Amino acid sequence: MSKPLIIGSRGSDLALWQANFVRDSLKQHGIASEIQIIHTKGDRIQHLSLDKIEGKGFFTKEIEEALIQGLIDVAVHSHKDLETTPPEDLIIAAVSQRADARELLLIRPEGIDAQQTWSLKSGAVVGTSSARRKSQIIHQRPDVHLADIRGNVPTRIQKLRDGHFDAILLAKAGIDRLQCSLDGLHVVVLDSNELVPAPAQGALAIQCRKGDEQTIQSVQSLHDPRTAECIFIERSVLNRLDGGCHLPLGVHAMRTNDAWLIEVAHADLWNMPVRRFTLRATLAHEAIEEILAFINKA
Repeated sequence: MSKPLIIGSRGSDLALWQANFVRDSLKQHGIASEIQIIHTKGDRIQHLSLDKIEGKGFFTKEIEEALIQGLIDVAVHSHKDLETTPPEDLIIAAVSQRADARELLLIRPEGIDAQQTWSLKSGAVVGTSSARRKSQIIHQRPDVHLADIRGNVPTRIQKLRDGHFDAILLAKAGIDRLQCSLDGLHVVVLDSNELVPAPAQGALAIQCRKGDEQTIQSVQSLHDPRTAECIFIERSVLNRLDGGCHLPLGVHAMRTNDAWLIEVAHADLWNMPVRRFTLRATLAHEAIEEILAFINKA
């Protein structure tokens, strides 16, 4: 290419890690690129929890608009932040290999009780702004108190250390990518059968303009077909339920030999009963229909 690709990204520590990961991966294949920071609605509104912000795509819309307008060539997103119905002019050109999709429960020493589930003391204050996390936590620990928390990953960890909460929930992928210090905190790794991750959690979406074949071809080295298969199932369920960050939905698909193993947790609202189930299916479309049938029947 005659000029470097322009990569659009949010400005948070984690978003910039993701953009730099894409830039460095492209560089390994002889493709030069530069990062341009774009501020989104979700970045500007910090006083509301995610389930209270109106609309969808509040971490991605401005970046997508810049891509459509030709101000950037590539957009890098946390795949879970993207709407399941993309703008007509854009395409997901590559899906990265998935990082660890599990959740971490980080607990201050004062919040530990080894006799309780997850070693979290009775009546603990847990910080999270995710409707999905809220619903699943109170489903298993109805005694805890939930409190909204916003900010990037290091900011949330510091708020925990400062005593604003007894514990917080974060995606393990973000902690691992940023190599955040968790010294002095009790760390509980929650497997998908304990707290089901968000659809597409741990994967990156690399977005391009339709018809920009040169750029699309340039990012193909980042594409992981196996992850893309899992993401297809998870996000198809989210799409069929017309869901976004407001919907308390966890879906995590894994390929085991010749079958799919899928964990699902769904609630109509974060403070309503959670329906949890695990299913096996041979084909992806069969799995999607079975999940939807179970949710709709319930």
